Amino acid sequence: METGDGIDEETLNRLPSGITLSWGIVKQPRRGPKGELSVKKIVDAAIVIADRDGLAAVSMSRVAQSLGFTTMSLYRYITSKEDLLVLMQDAVCDIPIPPEVAGKTWRQEMREYVWACVDVFRKHPWYGDIPITSVPLTPGNLQVIDWMLRIMRDFLLNDFEKMSFLLLVSSYSRACGLIARDMDRAIREGASPETFSGVGYSSALKQLVKPDRFPYLHPILMSGAYTDEADNPIGDDLDFGLERILDGIEHYLQQKISGQG
Repeated sequence: METGDGIDEETLNRLPSGITLSWGIVKQPRRGPKGELSVKKIVDAAIVIADRDGLAAVSMSRVAQSLGFTTMSLYRYITSKEDLLVLMQDAVCDIPIPPEVAGKTWRQEMREYVWACVDVFRKHPWYGDIPITSVPLTPGNLQVIDWMLRIMRDFLLNDFEKMSFLLLVSSYSRACGLIARDMDRAIREGASPETFSGVGYSSALKQLVKPDRFPYLHPILMSGAYTDEADNPIGDDLDFGLERILDGIEHYLQQKISGQG
């Protein structure tokens, strides 16, 4: 037997409830005045709380209070906090996907993808605090994945290779997003950018890091590269890392092309 959404009930029952809610394939309660509450209103309110006070501040009772309802009224729409977190995560992944532009290279498009993902971590610092428990299953997250696959649509790769590159680039996006988030948070709390560069600790490190114990770190520290005292000829470290990843993808693609010839 199929539901009205074209998915059979047996398959539907195997999906976690938060996932089915994200796809809108769960009947909403009819009780109460029309439009008084909805899954979207609850999720939006939870995101406001998390953006302001962090993920630990989010609870069903806190969200209900912010909306002017009882906690039990929320459970008619979302059955657990775990489901609420799934929906919050999916909501902030629902970002604008740029249209295809003639002449734009795949490298440009992948850069856009990476920095759009990083921006999610910066706008919603709690996002990276939700543990990864499975492959992405919600529509907002899958839409972002579809964007990355669109970029690779003409690559002479099989599906497994494309998924591996997706994981590689997405993992770098996540790492950069967490670093950017932590830097933003520290600066909001009074730290200075120099704290992250390590310039203020350079003198102490040069006395503590001895060449006999740290033979390979010592010369880099003394050159000023470790604490950003010296001018960096390669530019921003995160940009540099991304470009080397893209170089690796390009090299692999060239190998595939030459191998076919």
